[in-house]
Amino acid sequence: MRTRDINKEEIVKQKAIEMIVTQGVEGFGMNRLAKECGISVATLYIYYSDKEDLIRKIGIEIGRKLFDKMLDGFSPEMSFKDGLENQWENRIYFTLNFTQEATCFEILKQSTYGDAIIEEITGDFKQTMSQFILSTIERKELIPVTFEVFWSIAYGSLYSLLELHREGKSMSGKPFVFTNELKNEAFNLVLKALTP
Repeated sequence: MRTRDINKEEIVKQKAIEMIVTQGVEGFGMNRLAKECGISVATLYIYYSDKEDLIRKIGIEIGRKLFDKMLDGFSPEMSFKDGLENQWENRIYFTLNFTQEATCFEILKQSTYGDAIIEEITGDFKQTMSQFILSTIERKELIPVTFEVFWSIAYGSLYSLLELHREGKSMSGKPFVFTNELKNEAFNLVLKALTP
């Protein structure tokens, strides 16, 4: 039985993420991954039982890293403004500093693997965020709103701006860079929309 090589396993994960980002889940295959990594297909099966196992594990690993970052410095007892600002900063940090992983996670979330990945990783995060939302509504810092509407208002504009930044151009095709000024403008409008 061959032993696991941690360095090789990291290379496999990074190449798999790159391939999912550039080719999508449908274009991703174990043979192509092995070739890209310069290893035999048999070596991949030391680390993963099959393609589905590899994709699921990568999605879970990235998701845990993302959710850990989102809870960095966050408390459900924060004021609505401070808590939302913390969430924006954490999401911005992850998206701008782990661009490939963030993009890969979005692709996997929308794939047939998405539900299983999300179910595996959202437990503590979901509970903490629910507690935050309920306590801010109780303190009358947040208007009562359904979860889906809350999410789309609270984060929709942020993710749209970050996507434009990733693409490097605005909807009109002009060069685009995400700046603090744009972040503050969007954040203030979001606060206005969600607070009494």
